[in-house]
Formats: sequence, C-alpha cells, structure tokens
Amino acid sequence: MDLYLIKQLLFYCTVINYAILLIWFTVILLARTSIYRLHRRWFQLPDTRFDAIHYSGMAIYKIGILLFNLVPWITLCLLLPSS
Repeated sequence: MDLYLIKQLLFYCTVINYAILLIWFTVILLARTSIYRLHRRWFQLPDTRFDAIHYSGMAIYKIGILLFNLVPWITLCLLLPSS
C-alpha cells in the first residue's frame, strides 16, 4: 500500500471520527434528558453517573482518535513531501 494513500486514509478517518465525536457531544448537550430517560428504563443510573459515563466515553474516544489517527497522520505529513 502506498504511503500517500495511507496518509489520505488517516486524514479522512480523523475527520470522520471528530465528526462522530461532535455529533455525540451535540446530542448529549441538546437531548440529554431524553437520552437519560431512555437509559433509565434499562439501567438504574443516577444522574451524575450517567454524565460521568458519557464524559469518560468521549474522553477515551478522543484519546483514541489522537493516538491512532491524528498522530500517525502528522508523522506522515512531516516525513513525506507534499504531493
């Protein structure tokens, strides 16, 4: 596989993953009570634990994006000349 193709793939993966993260944040921000009520039907979750789960999930997801997509893309950008 060509390194330029991998570089493009990592860029698009980063953009898509950040879009997913932004959608997740927006949905929690705008429809938090509805989502909380839906999850409370299935699980006995206190309000603070629900917030902690989502905040932790977003943080882990963001670290994963940085570690597996953004850093390798930046590395390839520094190593490969522009094409």
